[in-house]
Order: sequence, then structure tokens, then C-alpha cells
Amino acid sequence: MSGYMEIFLIGVIVVLLILVFACFIRAIIGPTIADRIMSVNMIGTLIIMIISVLTVLMAEAWLADIAAIYAMISFLAVVVLTKIYIGVYREVKANKEKRENSKKVK
Repeated sequence: MSGYMEIFLIGVIVVLLILVFACFIRAIIGPTIADRIMSVNMIGTLIIMIISVLTVLMAEAWLADIAAIYAMISFLAVVVLTKIYIGVYREVKANKEKRENSKKVK
């Protein structure tokens, strides 16, 4: 691999790491749970991209397998977080409706 290609790939990794950091800040600050879930999903995608670039940079094929496994784990994590979020949302909504109904009865 030429020196220019290595420099370019290292630059790509640096940019992706900066984006991971920005998404991490969004995950902490994010005003809603949906923003946090979306930023965690984006962090997972960026990590997969970093691993893929490292696969090319280091010429190690086994890293592509790691990226695929990480993609599956990241997908499952987002599905679980979304399921938890939906359950909490439904519970809060049901409690609100109960309170409104009890006020109407009185």
C-alpha cells in the first residue's frame, strides 16, 4: 500500500473518531431518550466503519469478521433499548390516562 493511501486512511480514522466523540456527547446531553438511542446507534455504526478501515489499513481479513459480529451486537443493543423505551413510554401513558380518568370521576 502506498504512503498516500496510509495517510488518507489514518485521516479517515481520525475523522471517524471525532464523530464518535460528537455522538458520545449527544448521547450524554441529548434532551430525549430517542436522541440518546439514535446516538448510540450512530456510535455503533461509526465503530464498524473504523474497524473496516483498519481492515484495509492493516491488511488483516479477520477484522472484517469482527466488524460483522460487532454490527450484529450493535443492532441487538439498539433493538433492546428501543423495546425498553417503548415499554416505559406505554407505562407512563397508561398512568397519565388513569390519573385523568380518576379526575373525571370525581
